[in-house]
Parts: sequence; C-alpha cells; structure tokens
Amino acid sequence: MDTDLDREIAALSTLDLAGLRSRWRQRLRTAPPPQLSRALLLRLLAYRLQAKALGDLDRDTARLLDRLARERLRRRVEEARGKRSKAAPPIPPPPSPGLRPGTLLVREHAGQMHTVTVQADGFAWQDHTYTSLSEVARAITGTRWNGPRFFGLRDKPAGDSGGGR
Repeated sequence: MDTDLDREIAALSTLDLAGLRSRWRQRLRTAPPPQLSRALLLRLLAYRLQAKALGDLDRDTARLLDRLARERLRRRVEEARGKRSKAAPPIPPPPSPGLRPGTLLVREHAGQMHTVTVQADGFAWQDHTYTSLSEVARAITGTRWNGPRFFGLRDKPAGDSGGGR
C-alpha cells in the first residue's frame, strides 16, 4: 500500500495547477482552496493523501501547532503596531506522553536486570518507593544519573556515538 501512495504522490509533481485541482476533487471529494499556488496545492494534497492513508496528527500535536501559530500571529501584529518584544519568544516544551501508573521500566545494569514500577505517588524498586527516577538510578548505580535518560526515556544528545574516545 505504501508503494501505491508513494507512486501517487510522485505523480502529483507532474501535474499542472488544473490537474492538481482535479486530483484534489477526485481523491478528497471537496473543492480545493482556490487561492493556493501550484507548489502549495501540491504539498497540501500530498499531506492530505498521506494523512488519509496513514493517519493524521494526534489531537495534542494539532493543539500545540495551533497554539504556536496563534502566538506567531500575535507577535507579528504587535511588531506591526511598533511594539517590539524585548524577550525572545518562549519555546514550548515538547509534549510528553508521561508515565502512567502500572508502567514497568526495565534496565540492565552491572549484569543484573532492574524493574521499576511507576506508581501514582512515585516509582517502586525493590520494596522501596522513590519520588523520582533519578533517585532510583542513583540507588541502582551508586552515582548520580538523569533518571529518564538512565531508563532510556530520553534520546542521547546529538554527536554521542556511544563509543569511547
């Protein structure tokens, strides 16, 4: 199915503006936006076809993007009125799925498997409850660790190949 979608999207680039509008009506069963240029219509149609076949953005991501767009529009309006924002625009934190109670986190360290259970009030490991994953990681290793990173919940920083120097 992905190859059919890939072929269909590749074929869009050969169409002119009238052809893209016609394909929009055929595939999406709606009228295409009349004011869009060929390049924008091509991108939007490709996105819509992918979203229809593979699924669209989840609700939280769509809300985040809407909020960012509203904030950007608000800043542009203020700048047009002559009000320059002195502070840099705030960067929103990425949406995090969070850990639900009952989730099991498993990590091997020093040849031993360690299982941590997420609870509503903290994290349980070896009959003790800790308030943070960093405390659990410290108890396991004896050294300070970023708990989410220790349990593989965060990506490694760019440039960290994992090998020694």
